[in-house]
Amino acid sequence: MKLLTHNMLTSKCLKNVVTGYPLIISINSPEDIKVQEVDFNPDFIAKIIPKVDWDVLCKTAEEVGHKGDLPGAVDQDFETNEGFLKKAHHVLLEVEVMNGSLVCPETGRKFPVTDGIPNMLLNEDEV
Repeated sequence: MKLLTHNMLTSKCLKNVVTGYPLIISINSPEDIKVQEVDFNPDFIAKIIPKVDWDVLCKTAEEVGHKGDLPGAVDQDFETNEGFLKKAHHVLLEVEVMNGSLVCPETGRKFPVTDGIPNMLLNEDEV
């Protein structure tokens, strides 16, 4: 699961959950995180940046050990700043959670992540 995906997932569909965001990433070891090169597309990154909760992205990247030199805030000229776009691209699309869980911050409900795929299916009594 790419950090871009994580940035957009919520557990607010659970019964009695108000926001359910951001989900907490729980991994057992650093090997549960994989970095895989992805072709850089500056136009895509520039268009996706406004949809990303930047504070959550920075916190998550730090928690999984891949914040690197990612700025703490979106650059004002981000659309034309290739250096910034490359840093954002790396964290959003190249850092992947392969195994672990996503934990609802309000209920503690764990959603497994297996081979990079989060399972967000709910039991009937949770809806």
